[in-house]
This record gives sequence, structure tokens and C-alpha cells, in this order.
Amino acid sequence: MKLLVIDTSTTAHSIAVTENGRLLAELLVNPEATHSASLMSGLDMVLRSAGIAAGGLDAIGVTLGPGSFTGLRVGIAAAKGLSLATGIPVVGFSSLAMLAMNLPHASLQVCPLLDARKSEVYGALYRCGAVPEATIRDTVARPSDLLEKIGGETLFLGSGALRYRDLIVEKLGASAHFAPSVCHQPRASAGALLAADLLAKGKVIAAQDLAPVYLRLSEAELARKTQKS
Repeated sequence: MKLLVIDTSTTAHSIAVTENGRLLAELLVNPEATHSASLMSGLDMVLRSAGIAAGGLDAIGVTLGPGSFTGLRVGIAAAKGLSLATGIPVVGFSSLAMLAMNLPHASLQVCPLLDARKSEVYGALYRCGAVPEATIRDTVARPSDLLEKIGGETLFLGSGALRYRDLIVEKLGASAHFAPSVCHQPRASAGALLAADLLAKGKVIAAQDLAPVYLRLSEAELARKTQKS
């Protein structure tokens, strides 16, 4: 099975192509330009490097969130457009679950954290076997509030773990562990494992139904809500 996976949940974007679990090509960049300006050229580069035309793919996987509002829309639009143009099935999954899959089969529980700004993080807690199993589902919260719910030795990773490392150590002490530096960036190749699992379970999403999972209101939605109140 040939899979294309797209992640635009953070300021970086990641694209990977795998075949039957083998990584053929992957691109991970933190562009100075927006995702919309560089994603399509990145997709073309990865597909050409893998030696696969878009029509030769068997499925597409894409992160649905949480993460950057604008970034998620760009990645989902690309996956939706490819699926509609080719008829290739598409699956969507959590950006936090994908980040946790940088550490499959970890002996400790894994807490992926993304910096959500506004003194908040997007976070979850997983037991990571072949695929992650959530014990705390994706949420947006103040770091201290989320840490109050976490007990026992825990392995942290992601931009939120880097930003709030001192607070995590203050709250959890020796029970807090941090992943190596190369593990803190979401990787589309890790998302391929989630995509393959979802496809095996038949959890395909109709392209027109793909939608981002933000977990909180956008600035525009907050403004409209304030105007109405």
C-alpha cells in the first residue's frame, strides 16, 4: 500500500510517502513563507523522490488538529483536493497522536504537548504501543492545569514540552522525562503508522467531510461571539 501523509499542524510542515510500511521519501521543513506558498511544491518533490504519481497512491493521511488554525486548513485542503481529483481514500488523525508516535513502544506514558500560545498547550496522554492509546484525550489547557491530571513517570515531547520544561520539572520532579531533541517535531512518517491502522479498520473519511479539529475558537469566532454578547 502506497500512502501519502501530510502534516501542517505547526509552523513546520511534514510530508511522507510510504509503501507497505517502508519510508520512500520524507520532507520536513520550517519555511519562511506560509504553508500555502510551499506545500504544493513540497508535495511534488516528495512524490517525485518516491517515484510515485499522485494517481498511483492507495490512500492519503492528514492531521486534523489540534494546531495552527491556518496551517491545518492548508493541509486539509491539499488532502481534500487530491482525494477529490483522484478518488483516493483519505483518513484523518490527531496531530498529538502523530507526535506521540515518534516514541512507539515507549515503556513510559507519553505526553505530547504543542505550544498553543495564550499561555496554553494542546496536550494529551498516551500509552504508546503499535499505535497510541489515549488515557487523556486531546485538550487545550493551561500547562499547570493539565499537569495536575498527570501522575507517574511520564515522557514529554513537543514544542509545549520545550517551552514549559521548567514548569513540568517543578510539578513532576524526577517523574518528568524528556524525549531527545530529534523527537520534538511532528513527523509525517510517524503519521503513516496511524493512517495504515485507520485504513485497516475501515475508518475512511469522505473528502468533503474533512474538517479541522481546533479545540478552541478562532480569533474571528471569538470576536463574533463578543459582538453578540
